[in-house]
Amino acid sequence: MQTLAEGLRLPTNGLDYAILAIYFVVVLGIGFMARASVRTSLDFFLSGRSLPAWVTGLAFVAANLGATEILGMAATGAQYGVAVVHWYWIGAIPAMVFLGLVMMPFYYRSKVRSVPEFLLQRFDTSAHLLSSALFAFAAILIAGVNLYALSIVVEALLGWPQWVAIVVAGLFVLVYITIGGLSSAIYNEVLQFFVILAALIPLTVLGLKRVGGWDAMSDSLTKQHGGDFMTAWGGTGIGDANPLGANWLTIILGLGFVLSFGYWTTNFAEVQRALSAKNLSAAKRTPLIAAFPKIFIVFAVMIPGLVAAVIVPKIGTPGSDLTYNDAIPLLMQELLPNGVLGIAVTGLLAAFMAGMAANVSSFNTVFTTDIWQRYVVKDKPDTYYLKFGRLITAIGVLASIGTAFIAASFSNIMSYLQTLFSFFNVPMFVVFIIGMFWKRASMKSGVWGLVAGTAAAMVNYFWIYKGGIIDIPSDQGANFVSAIVGFVAGAVVMVVVTLFTAPKPEAELAGLVYGTESPSPDEELEEADRAWYRKPALLGWGAIVLAAACYIPYSF
Repeated sequence: MQTLAEGLRLPTNGLDYAILAIYFVVVLGIGFMARASVRTSLDFFLSGRSLPAWVTGLAFVAANLGATEILGMAATGAQYGVAVVHWYWIGAIPAMVFLGLVMMPFYYRSKVRSVPEFLLQRFDTSAHLLSSALFAFAAILIAGVNLYALSIVVEALLGWPQWVAIVVAGLFVLVYITIGGLSSAIYNEVLQFFVILAALIPLTVLGLKRVGGWDAMSDSLTKQHGGDFMTAWGGTGIGDANPLGANWLTIILGLGFVLSFGYWTTNFAEVQRALSAKNLSAAKRTPLIAAFPKIFIVFAVMIPGLVAAVIVPKIGTPGSDLTYNDAIPLLMQELLPNGVLGIAVTGLLAAFMAGMAANVSSFNTVFTTDIWQRYVVKDKPDTYYLKFGRLITAIGVLASIGTAFIAASFSNIMSYLQTLFSFFNVPMFVVFIIGMFWKRASMKSGVWGLVAGTAAAMVNYFWIYKGGIIDIPSDQGANFVSAIVGFVAGAVVMVVVTLFTAPKPEAELAGLVYGTESPSPDEELEEADRAWYRKPALLGWGAIVLAAACYIPYSF
C-alpha cells in the first residue's frame, strides 16, 4: 500500500485531539437531530425536498471537497504548477452553471428521486437498469477512494494503522447517515465546508509568508521548472511536450466538456443535493451558489502545492522520500502550531468523510429506489423502503471499506478517480445530452449508447493506452482521450440505433426534452420574487464572468 512519508508524523497533543473529538461529537449530534425529520423514504433519500438553496449550495460544493480536492489537487499543483486551475475554471464552473440553468428544471419538474430514474422516463427500463447498476458500482468505488485517502493521511500524521482509520471513519459516516439520512449528510457537509476552509486558509496564508509571497514563489518555481510552470496554457500546443501530458484540445474537449459536464450534470452524488431543495428556484440556484466558492477554492489547494514545491525542490522526484501527495501534510508539519494543527487534521478528516458520505447517500438512494423497489421487491409500504434504505446504507459502507483497498493499488488517486469518471459518468452524459436535445432519439438508443460509451472508454484505456498501441504521455492525458472516445462512440451508436428503432411517443416527452417543458407551479410561485440573488441566470453568468476575471492573469 502507498503511504505518506514516515517523517511527516505530526507533533499532535491533547488540544489537537480534543478539537478532533469535539468535531466527531458534533457530527453525531447533527445526525441524531436530523432523525426527527425522517418519517418517510422521501425524507431519508431527498430530505423531503425541503432544504433552502444556501444549505444545498454549500452541501453541493462540500460533497466534492474530498480526496481529489485536498490531497490530489495540492499534489497536482506541486507537480504541474498553475495548470491545476483547468480542473476548476474549465473543468467545473461552466458545467455547474449548465446544470443549474438547463438541466435542473428537467430533473426537478419530473419529480425523479435519482438521475437514473430520469433515464427511465426518457428512454426505457433497460437504460434505467443499466445506468442504475453502473452508478451504484461507481459510487462505492469512489467512496472507497475517500476512505483510502483518509487512511494514508491518518496513518502518517497520527500513527493509526490504515485499517483502523478506514474502519473508524466508515463507521462514523455509517452512523450519521443511517440515523438522519440525506438531511444529516447535507447539514454535516455544510459544517464540513467551513471546517475544511478553516484548515486550508491558514496553510495558504502561512505558506505564502514562508516563501516570501507570490512574486518570490513565482520567481523560484520559474527558475526550477521553466516559464510554463506558472502559466495555465504554457506548453499545451498540439505536439508540444508538457508534464500534464495533454494539449489545449484534449484539455478543452476531454476535461472542459466531456469529463466536466459528465461529472457535474449526471453524478447523482452532486445532483442529489439540488434535488433536495425546497422548490425549483432553489434547485436551480444550488449549483450556481456552489460555483462562487468553487472559483476561489482552487487557490486554497493550488498554493499549498506550489509552496511545497519551493520548500522541497525535489518533491516527487526519484531522489526524494516525499511524493507529491505529501504536499499538504508537509506544510501542516512545517507551519501549523498545536490547536491550529488540530483544526487542520479535523479539516482533512471532514473532507474525506464529506466525499464518502456524498457517494454513500447517493448509492443508497439509487439502489433502493431504482433497483430494489422497481425490479426486486415491488409495492411494499413506504416504511419497508425506509428500513431497507438504512440497511443498504450499512452494506454500502462495508463495501466502501473493501473498495478502499482497491484504491490502494493505484499510485495516484486523482488519476484513478478521473479514470472512473471516464468509464461511468461520460457515457451517461452523452445519453442525457442527446436525449434532452433530440426528440427523435429512440427508446432503445439509451441503453446501447451507455454500453458503447463505457466499452469504448475502457478499450481506449486498458488496450490502446496501457497496451502501448498509442503513446499518451500520462494517465491524465489518457483519461482525457478516453473521455472523448467514450463520448463520440456513445453518440454515434445512439444515432445509428435511433435510425432503426422506434422513437418514444411525442406525448410522453413533455418536460423531458428541451423545448417541450410546460410552466411549473414552482415557477409561478417564484414569479413575484424579483430579488437579484434569486435569479439563477444572473447568478450563473456572474459565476462565469468572475471565473473569467480570475483566469485572465494566468492565461498568458
